[in-house]
Amino acid sequence: MTSGLSLDEALQRLPRLGQPLEVTELPGGLTNHNYRVRTPTHDVVVRISPPGTELLAIDREHEWHNSTVAASVGVGAPVVDYLPGEGVLVVEFLPGRTYGPDDVAANLPRVAAAARRLHGGPEFASRFDMFEVQRGYLRIVRDRGYAVPEGYDALAPAAARVEAALASRPEPLVPCHNDLLAANVLDDGGDLRFIDYEYSGMNEASFELGNLVNESQLDHDHLVELVEAYHGRATPRLVARAELWGLAGRWAWTLWGAIQHGVSDVDHDFWDFAMERHELALPLLTSRRLDDLLDAAGGPA
Repeated sequence: MTSGLSLDEALQRLPRLGQPLEVTELPGGLTNHNYRVRTPTHDVVVRISPPGTELLAIDREHEWHNSTVAASVGVGAPVVDYLPGEGVLVVEFLPGRTYGPDDVAANLPRVAAAARRLHGGPEFASRFDMFEVQRGYLRIVRDRGYAVPEGYDALAPAAARVEAALASRPEPLVPCHNDLLAANVLDDGGDLRFIDYEYSGMNEASFELGNLVNESQLDHDHLVELVEAYHGRATPRLVARAELWGLAGRWAWTLWGAIQHGVSDVDHDFWDFAMERHELALPLLTSRRLDDLLDAAGGPA
């Protein structure tokens, strides 16, 4: 469990940074508090995790290791320091701008290229299985009595069919980011970078692609474009697997929002987050089109 240090307490335990000259809180984090800290010798981002984030299936030791691996292949920010057990990670500040959904849509070949660099790198320390994560989230929600969107449990049989179809012909596992919100893509005019490796782990590339498209709420044509940019082809099977993995993400991230609604001190409407994912997953999980996708996911590569 993280201890929930204040920024001043964290900086006292990071003497190598030196005396801060300027500190700016960075906007946009849904789990942590992020600060840009400039000293005479460093320009870094200090990420402080509040207590309770261990409920979200985040392993801070694995995050630290995977962040260093991502930096080694030029996709992540170089890691400067880490305080084990304290929820504090320090990485170099990378200049550039973070994306919004429209930026992702306009740069899908570049996003695919960055994903291929990451996926082709050394193995990550952990495995990320969205269905196992969902089951863990569900236990927490039930144990703690957190609210979930109405009708969520009724979708479980359809989600089980999706899991079975994806497991019938699994893809190789590669080091994945697994949480590519638009805001986790950084553009400095060169190769794109991915930031924030809390949910990183070995996974199928199709999850990365489908989850990325869904988190930016892009359409099916964008999904096909991304799959083709990544694989060099967009067969029915590859597109179906990416779409189904994206659907699994919406199914599971609904519970992430429910847990955050119960525990987080971040100023964000997490119930709205949960409802949005649920309402986006619902139509496909209850549609006849789901059968076509399940069949295609097991078809020829």
